[in-house]
Order: sequence, then C-alpha cells, then structure tokens
Amino acid sequence: MTTYKGLKGIVSYDAMETIRNTNEWLGASARALGSYPAFALIPNPAFKLLSAWGRVTERSFARMVIKPDWEIPPIVSDDGQDHIVYVEPVLRRDFGDLVHFRVARREPMARKVLLVAPMSGHYATLLRTTVTSLLPDCDVYVTDWHNARDIPVSAGKFDIEDYTGYLVDFIRHLGPDTNVIAVCQPAPLALAATAILAEESPKSQPRSLILIGGPIDPDAKATEVTDFGNRMTMGELDYLMIQQVGFKYRGAGRMVYPGLAQLSSFIAMNAETHARAFIDKIYAEARGEGSEGDKHNKFYDEYLAIMDMTAEFYLSTVERIFKGLEIAQNRFTVNGKLVDLSKITDVAVMTVEGANDDISAPGQCVAALDLCSGVPANRKQQHLEPGAGHYGIFAGKSWRLNIRPLVLDFIDEQVSTPAAPARRRRGAPQPIDCGVTNTNDLDGKIAV
Repeated sequence: MTTYKGLKGIVSYDAMETIRNTNEWLGASARALGSYPAFALIPNPAFKLLSAWGRVTERSFARMVIKPDWEIPPIVSDDGQDHIVYVEPVLRRDFGDLVHFRVARREPMARKVLLVAPMSGHYATLLRTTVTSLLPDCDVYVTDWHNARDIPVSAGKFDIEDYTGYLVDFIRHLGPDTNVIAVCQPAPLALAATAILAEESPKSQPRSLILIGGPIDPDAKATEVTDFGNRMTMGELDYLMIQQVGFKYRGAGRMVYPGLAQLSSFIAMNAETHARAFIDKIYAEARGEGSEGDKHNKFYDEYLAIMDMTAEFYLSTVERIFKGLEIAQNRFTVNGKLVDLSKITDVAVMTVEGANDDISAPGQCVAALDLCSGVPANRKQQHLEPGAGHYGIFAGKSWRLNIRPLVLDFIDEQVSTPAAPARRRRGAPQPIDCGVTNTNDLDGKIAV
C-alpha cells in the first residue's frame, strides 16, 4: 500500500509539473493575444510587451522538460575540410551511457579524453562548449547521465557508490591511455574511481586525472552550498527535497530530488541577476532586437533544462561528501571496502580552481593533491584562474583562452611516446567558436 508520504510526494511532484505547464500555457496565450493582427491598429506598446513576455515565458517553461541536443558543429581540419561529429553511445547503462564524439573521416587522436559530467540537475550537454573546444585536439568521450524520472523503479537504486562503479567501468573500457577530466560534483568520485583501479586493476588506470572545481574537501573554504549542507539535517533534506515521480513518467514511484526544485534553488542563489536578464530579454523582444541564437537564449536554453536526481544519490552526496567528509579524510568506502587514495601512484593529477568560484571555492579542489600522497610531486599540478567563477573554468572565456591550453599541456607531458600532434598554444587564435561568449558574466550561476 502506498504510504502517506508517498502520496504526498506524488501530489507535490505533479503540482510542480502543473505549475510549470500552466506557466507555459499562459506564455503561449499571451504571445498569441499580443500578436493578434487587429491589435496592430492600436499604437500601444503594451501589446508588443505582452507578446514579448509571452514568447519569453513560453520558451523558458517549455525548456524545463526538454533534453537539449548536443549540436556539435563540424570540426575544421588542417586542410580546411569540415568533419561532421557523430554522437555515438559506446556503453549503455540504466542510469547513464558512455558517449563518444566520433569525428568523421579523421584518424584517432593521440589524446583520449573522458569528460565526467556532473549529475547535479543539468544534463551532460552543459559541457557542450567544453566538448567542442577539445574536439580539434582530442578524441572525446563523456558520461551522459539519464533523467531519473525516466528510469523505472525496477532498475534499482543509484547512489554515489553506484556512480563510482560506473566511472570504474567506463575508464576500464577506454583503457590506460585515457585522460579523465572531472567537472565539479564528480571530482571526488572520479578520484575514488581512480584509486579503485589503482588497487584492483593497475593496468586500467587512466594516464592523467584533471579535477576542475570539485568539492574534494568542502570544509576547506565555506560557500553558500556548504553552509546549506551543514545547516540542514538529513531528516530535513529528506522531508523537504525528496519527492516521488508522478504517474506521467516511466519512473513513476521513484524517489527523486526533482529538477524543478533544484532549478528553484539555483535561481534563488542569484535571483536579481536572473530577473534582470529576463527583463532585458523581454524588452529586447518587444523592440524587435531578440533572435533565436542570441546570448540569452543560448545560455538559458541549457540552464533551464533540468533533470531529476535519484534521492539516494543526492542524500548520499550530502551526507558522505559534504557532511561526513569521507573523501577529504580518505575514509570513503564502496561496498564496505575502503578506497585508499594513497594507492594512486602512477596517475598524474591536476586541479583547476576559479578565484571567484562561489560554488566550489578555492581550496576545496586542490586538497586532492595532498590526498594523493603516492603521486610524485613532479606529476602534480595546480592552477588557480584569476577572476574566474564556476562556469568560466570549464566552459567560459577563462577555459578557452587560459585553462584549456594548460590542460592539453599537462596531458602531453604524461605521454611517454613521441611528441603529440601540434596544436595552437596559449594566446593563439582558437580553432573554433565554442558558441558561448561572455559567459563570465554569469559565472557561478550554474550550481554543478
């Protein structure tokens, strides 16, 4: 029999979806009414504003239930030819796939990169610009996590131990010449997966591990995220955040931290900035200055596309990574077995932080270098990017112009074979436009 809490969770989940659907409908209605041809005879700007508000509102609320496409542009080769990029799943799992970006008519690159995408409310397509910037120089793979609302209850649970197991399988499949780049939330679990391989399957270890803005030691420097985690008890989080997927989706009955609830938290962190961005967009639309591919739409089409997270993954992350500090204190266990980070000896480790990162503050990620006590000092590297926020260190201007060249240099330094293919160095023109400009204006607004 469904419990009272279960019924309450379903009602709450469907209520949020009802509110979203209603706002999308209101936007569509306002767009249609404000654009009615007869009103063109009335020289009143209110109708243009009504139509503009409707277009922006309808689009915004519609994006919340749509998984974005990768839309990777063709890669231009040295001979000037365009090479189409195909997105191909390599390993399929219930909760996430290993995806390869295959560049047509191009030989495999010397640098093989696995991008570990965060499971924190947004899809892996959040790393679209990161993928696009790496493709001219690397063979790129990514972890493409699934929306929990679409995963049947029969698939079982998925917590941080299961997540770590997925990473172990993905890295083992790709082989020892893999360079792992973990962005934010998965950084501590990528570190744990590397330690497991170091102890259980040394020949499957990655060549290098690059951790970008991850909470290895959340207590190193407090942020609003860590303060919230310490302030709330696990019982409060379970009661306030966790709901049950409604009957509309395949995962009906699964306990999740809903994407819509996560989005509300993201926006609340920088409410004034987001409010101003939408007000400016509405006025731009009313003046006829808006476009399908403008900066606002490019950013918010991705930002508003959110996914549900399994309840056990969210709660175990808060309890074990943030509250219990199991990674920071080298006490993390998987299936009851201790994962000893000091076992990592043959993997080069690099950390990247942003000086203005208000999600994973400076000091939290670099703690990984001390934990990897078995790695020689000459195979460790750290970089603190001045003036960069959270988003900028993996997808903004700071990433493209400064961090990306350093990461590629670090990868090349670990290759014992002849020199890697030539590429453009720091300060040289980038081979492609990643499709996002001036993202530093919104650094830190995506809580991954």
